[in-house]
Amino acid sequence: MHPRDCNGPRSEALKWQYGHEGQPVIELENVAYSYGGGELLSDITLRLQPGSFHFLTGPSGAGKTTLLKLLYGALMPTAGFVRLFDADVRELTRDDIALARRRIGVVHQDCQFLNHLSVAENIALPLMVSDRDMLAEDANLRELTGWVGLSQRANALPPELSGGERQRAALARAIIMSPDVILADEPTGNVDWEMSQRLMRLLVELNRMGKTIMIATHDLALIRAAKSQVQARVLRISNRRLQLAGADL
Repeated sequence: MHPRDCNGPRSEALKWQYGHEGQPVIELENVAYSYGGGELLSDITLRLQPGSFHFLTGPSGAGKTTLLKLLYGALMPTAGFVRLFDADVRELTRDDIALARRRIGVVHQDCQFLNHLSVAENIALPLMVSDRDMLAEDANLRELTGWVGLSQRANALPPELSGGERQRAALARAIIMSPDVILADEPTGNVDWEMSQRLMRLLVELNRMGKTIMIATHDLALIRAAKSQVQARVLRISNRRLQLAGADL
């Protein structure tokens, strides 16, 4: 499966084209985020370059999910700057942010589906809401469903899936729009080691296709195993700040 280039319409505010040499796809500069009177993240500076691979780790409650939400514009920073494809999120309209999010595939930790729709229909939901021609997209949907190993489960309902099948369906849904960036929040949190490795191989393959990958995980064994497959930067959230993890991780 080769996800197609994301070549839909662009707002003037989102004029930067993916692949421009040296330009980050997403950039955080001195970002802080507060909620309920307390600061969750402080002075975060991060640049995701095209085709790079990152792990984000830290203890439960450290702010990994919050940071991912800042990266795709679901949360606005309390201080600092967030740039999506070289556009400051504060200067983007709601439609601009929606366009930017089409270029960012997100695998959520809770992996929610519409239980009355089949696996294939759930995977295709982003296509439906973006008014794509579903007949024209049918071959791509079947190819993608096969790539994640769910061809035989395409007509099943979500409650019939195992944990690993749900995670693969969530990944397929996240990349059905051929995004430039993939953000995955604990994608292996509810599956066994063998399935964790299978999911990692899929994410590594996407990275080799040129996709920028960020995986939030508390599983240090998964990170160590992945180092033999991909050149990745490992980041850790500690005391509200982002640090580069040591080589002894």
